[in-house]
Amino acid sequence: MLVAAAVCPCPPLLVPEVAAGAARELDAARAACTDALGVLAAARPDRLVVVGPADSAGPEVYPQGTRGSFRGFGVDLDVCLGADRGVAAGRGLPYGLAVGAWLLWRTGWAGTPVEGIGVGEALPAERCAAVGREVAARAGRVALLVLGDASACRTLKAPGYLDERAAPFDAAAGRALGAADVAALAALDAGLARELKASGRAPWQVLAGAAEGTDLTGALLYEDAPYGVGYVAAAWS
Repeated sequence: MLVAAAVCPCPPLLVPEVAAGAARELDAARAACTDALGVLAAARPDRLVVVGPADSAGPEVYPQGTRGSFRGFGVDLDVCLGADRGVAAGRGLPYGLAVGAWLLWRTGWAGTPVEGIGVGEALPAERCAAVGREVAARAGRVALLVLGDASACRTLKAPGYLDERAAPFDAAAGRALGAADVAALAALDAGLARELKASGRAPWQVLAGAAEGTDLTGALLYEDAPYGVGYVAAAWS
């Protein structure tokens, strides 16, 4: 059963080495992610599942020990999903899950088995919910680290340019994540999310499926749109 969840944004800029001179601009977001992961640790889960955006529809499964890298951003930094189990070279973590692996390393996560699941913008809401239900049905106490960003269309200089629909979409998503509102998350429009370049839609709807029938409550820890991209951090417990 699902006992806790942490929701974090996943821009590579969250990693100070990637952000370089602009690193301090996301200090508040990093602090909120640390607080959210603290809620997961306090729940003492038997298993942690990290859910984040993928390039394909997915779901794509990444075992513990899968490696990721930020070398594509000109930074000599590699990460590992949970404890290193010597996973053979192969498909590496997509950047969202690599940020999740970095957050776990940064907060000293250890001892609990970890695996990753990647879901993409083409995965329908119903399938996302089914993935979440499958995860929550596993034996023992399950926690989720859910990674994804809101719209990338909040300003003229945003990656997706300015779209007047972006702010209302982000506000609705933020309210749902802060209130642990499963129905509102499930109702997010996948087509609109795709147009607004909101990478968090599918991971959030996996969370919604996993949390069905639970009595978890939410707390919104961070909400802002630096660089014209919506970032949200929340904790469910």
